[in-house]
Amino acid sequence: MRLFNENDPAPNPRRVRIFLKEKGIDVELVPTPLAKRAHKSPEHLARNPLGQVPVLELGDGSHVAESVSICRYLEEVHPEPNLFGRDAKERAVVDMWVRRVEFRLMQPVGQIWVHTHPFTAAVATQAFGGQFKDYGAANRKVFDGACRLFDKEISGRPFVAGDRYTMADIVAQTTFDFARFIGVDMPEDCKVLADWYARVSARPSAVYEVSEVLMKQARGAES
Repeated sequence: MRLFNENDPAPNPRRVRIFLKEKGIDVELVPTPLAKRAHKSPEHLARNPLGQVPVLELGDGSHVAESVSICRYLEEVHPEPNLFGRDAKERAVVDMWVRRVEFRLMQPVGQIWVHTHPFTAAVATQAFGGQFKDYGAANRKVFDGACRLFDKEISGRPFVAGDRYTMADIVAQTTFDFARFIGVDMPEDCKVLADWYARVSARPSAVYEVSEVLMKQARGAES
């Protein structure tokens, strides 16, 4: 297997890399730099017509795209340690929280990124005719509200979906990592959420490097 991948802090490829580390699976990582438009090359569009990463190439030459779908495939072929749920109820709860993270947290972060950040001005211009900065800024309130909901809901348990680390935690922690990269932090009053974030960030699978220069550029340009 090969994973067509982009380096940190891109959140979706990072989900798969964390998942691989938690599983102890060794997969070849194929650099697909977004800045060089490698994800829009004819070769990559043949793998994924949406022109996105990550994409997992299987031994028979076929491809699976979408980060959660890739991880579901990996869970099926490498079932332990389990990260998607051991029974019907746990699988449903993990899936519920994955969807909540994507719709309630990742979606507003994405709108802030696209519509307020200088790094994405060209992309927004091509897609929408320009950045809608007021709309992007308004999504900070949406993000803050979602953080407070999560802070309340996970109170009393160590992880997002229950008493153990699962895919729900991976999706959430990569969302917060990316949010921090672009200068969007969780509200200071979300103490439970902050404790959870510190806990999952201390896992060996979470270790990654983003150059201080790139981090300062991203946060400085956004502020």
